[in-house]
Amino acid sequence: MSAGQDSLRTAYGELLACTDALGEEAAWRPTGCAGWTVRDLVFHLLTDAQRALVALGTPADGAADVDAVSYWRAWQPETPGAQSSLRSIRIVASVWVNASALTALYGETARAVLVHAARADGAALVATQGRVLTVDDLLSTLAVEAAVHHLDLVAFSDGPSPGAQSLTLVRETLDGLLGRPAPREWDDARYALIGTGRAPLTDAERAALGADAAKLPLFG
Repeated sequence: MSAGQDSLRTAYGELLACTDALGEEAAWRPTGCAGWTVRDLVFHLLTDAQRALVALGTPADGAADVDAVSYWRAWQPETPGAQSSLRSIRIVASVWVNASALTALYGETARAVLVHAARADGAALVATQGRVLTVDDLLSTLAVEAAVHHLDLVAFSDGPSPGAQSLTLVRETLDGLLGRPAPREWDDARYALIGTGRAPLTDAERAALGADAAKLPLFG
């Protein structure tokens, strides 16, 4: 099993344990994604799992133009594209009358991704969102997104957070984008939140980063 396959299996497994347990009342909770309820976020997770299936079935020629870290440089919060995506997800997710049907479809789709990911050649090139990268790097990006959205899902509940392996992968990705390691005393979950624009830097955190504080959020 490659590193990407292992990371995705872990991150998706942790996230599915949360979404499988969601009830109708919980689906109306807010999340760490401003403006999204839990059902909105689950619909977004479904679209990402669908994209993963398409990517795994879309071989690409030529050299990779992004890797597991540089892929994220195009994804910045507060841009017009990001704002329109937030709104469109909210609109489409509202069509689902029953949250259990939505979570069930997400669960089926995410588990199908894991099956296809386990069968894929990690070194093969695939295309997604106009980019070319290896399967292993694709799986890493999917694991990072799953871990960050897992934090979003439990932001206003007492549900279990992502495990150490998943949060370490997020940390390594953020460090790669930052260009150096963040202070080791920073909790991995806290770093994930400030690194993706989900929480503001404190004065102490800003001082610890120095000039690099201006680079945050690193993706969102």
